[in-house]
This record gives sequence, structure tokens and C-alpha cells, in this order.
Amino acid sequence: MSLTALIDYGSGNLRSAEKALARAGAAEIAVTDDPAVVAKAERIVLPGVGAFADCMNGVKSIPGMVEALQDAVLKRGRPFLGICVGMQLLASVGREFGDHAGLGWIDGEVVRLTASDATLKIPHMGWNELKIERPHPLLAGIETGAHVYFVHSYELRAKDAADILATTDYGGAVTAMIARGNIAGTQFHPEKSQAVGLRLLRNFLEWRP
Repeated sequence: MSLTALIDYGSGNLRSAEKALARAGAAEIAVTDDPAVVAKAERIVLPGVGAFADCMNGVKSIPGMVEALQDAVLKRGRPFLGICVGMQLLASVGREFGDHAGLGWIDGEVVRLTASDATLKIPHMGWNELKIERPHPLLAGIETGAHVYFVHSYELRAKDAADILATTDYGGAVTAMIARGNIAGTQFHPEKSQAVGLRLLRNFLEWRP
């Protein structure tokens, strides 16, 4: 079984993620809003563009989708990758336009970026360097200093530092990647991060957590 499910819940940006996964070597990709497809997938990717509450509501509005994700990822241990807001949805709560419950797979909160340097604009948009906090199979062949592409105004602050895989500096340390068990996420967009992003996606497709 080599099916990668790319979850379609109306958040956009699916085609570039699909193309990048194909370039990275995915044998079969299903862009899907069908929980039955998620249930049989070997790997799951949850993208996300927009506000936390809108994205969370988009996932919850698909009958059976949250349950299918929980069964596949939490119970059966399928490799999972959240991208941008897709990573933020893993948190306990998002604090964008009020407090909104997330999936709660990673203990933490999603809060507005607060750069200490007043010249740094919010949203954080553009290329920034990764600082790798600990080794991980998803980062094989990627070193501290590699440049990746960000577009965001909020960040996931994990309660457990062990869940933080990489950071970037934007007026202070900002979470760039998280990972726990078979669950991982990137604040940056690997599908827009050229060779580094493709390497990360290739690593994800080969990952056996």
C-alpha cells in the first residue's frame, strides 16, 4: 500500500502540494474529502491556508473526517504531516479571533507572532533559515541554515520542548517544525521551499515511524 491522502477541506493550495508530493516520489496521491480514503491511506498530509477557526471548521464539517484521522493517525500510527495551518490544527487551542479548540494531538497553543524587532513585518512572509533542534528522519540531508519559505501570522507554541523539531529566527525563536511519534508538522511550506522542501517530502514518503 502506497497511497498518500492529501486532505481537501476547502483550504486551498492543494495542487502545489500535490505536485510537490509527486515530484518527491509519491506513487499514488489522492486529493480527498472522503474519510474512507483516509482510512486506507498509508500516509496522510493535512495542508492549511487561512484562519485557524475556518480551517478547523472545514475539517469538522466533513462527516466522519476527524474520526477517520484520529483512527488512522492516533490508533494505527500512520505517518502524518501537517503543513502551515495544517500543523497549527494539531494544537490544543488556537487563539486567532477568539479561542478555538484544535485537534489536541500536540499540547500547546497557536498565538500571534510577536517579533521583538519592530521593523519585522507581520505576517512573516518569505525565506528564512531553519535551526534544527534535534535529529529526525524527516530532516535527513537537511542542515541548520537551510532556507525554507514561510507565510504566517501565528505560530504553534508547544508546551513540551521535546515536540519542537526546528525553529527559525524572526525577532525571536519561532516554531518551524514539530514532531511526536508518527505525527509531524511544518510551519513553512515545503511545496514552496524548492530543493529543501522536496527533500523533506521525500523523507516523509520514506518515513517509517
